[in-house]
Amino acid sequence: MWYRDFYPKSTPRAVTGGIKAQSKAGAFGTTWWAKKWIGVLESFDIGARLGRGRSYARRGQVTDIGVAPGKVTAKVQGSRPQPYSVVIEIEKLAAKDWDKLIGELNAQAAFAAKLLAGEMPQDIETAFAKVGLSLFPRSLKEIKTSCSCPDWSNPCKHIAAVYYLIGEEFDRDPFLLFRLRGTERDAICGRLSAESGPTAAEADPPATPEPVPSDAATFWASGPLPAALCGDVRLPPVDAAVPKRLGGFPFWRGTDRFQDALAPTYSAAARRGLTVFEAEATALVADPPA
Repeated sequence: MWYRDFYPKSTPRAVTGGIKAQSKAGAFGTTWWAKKWIGVLESFDIGARLGRGRSYARRGQVTDIGVAPGKVTAKVQGSRPQPYSVVIEIEKLAAKDWDKLIGELNAQAAFAAKLLAGEMPQDIETAFAKVGLSLFPRSLKEIKTSCSCPDWSNPCKHIAAVYYLIGEEFDRDPFLLFRLRGTERDAICGRLSAESGPTAAEADPPATPEPVPSDAATFWASGPLPAALCGDVRLPPVDAAVPKRLGGFPFWRGTDRFQDALAPTYSAAARRGLTVFEAEATALVADPPA
């Protein structure tokens, strides 16, 4: 059709420090909820703009993203000097709808327990369905998108790029879905109750208090340190274990993937720390404090 060629394909301006997708090739998103979000975008049938949107997301053409309840705002650098303004709005659930949903989640302890642990239950959509709701938009009527670019298509490639990056962010933070539906994680978790698992008193029994010396000199004196005070000190078997457990950095802007960029620093710091510790330990053995 003639209108498909009305705006010729253009080359976007290069961006320094833009938000880059963690995915270098293939599909976006690894979790079921991220894939479901991407599936909604791909159901729009916008043709080649999907591929261009993926390219924009991977090149770092998106310069800014803000996520508020029910709304995503972003800036995307195209071929013109000024970035385009993108808005994606998701229909928010009413307060009464959240009340019904919380009641259903609390009625099923497995859902509440997983959500309190920071996980998105695989079948959570069944809880939404039971109260006549949906976690994901069910039709185009529940999604409004706009872009300041001159492209006649809505969604355009700039909207698609933001959509893909939001999908990747769902991998890191599944509760972003709840924000887009109008509420925050704390508001949800604060009203959930997990019936399984030990109580705080059962998990951590009170420690037996140690007697306090009555003599002031004994109280303030430092006794000899045990030889095994620090235990077995060695290099960690996995580099950057804590960041890997926490997941990626939100809307990462680096050239390399967040974990790939961080791991060498953690490895070097661990080796340096072990060297310093061994030197200090050797000095204490050679010249123990009086």
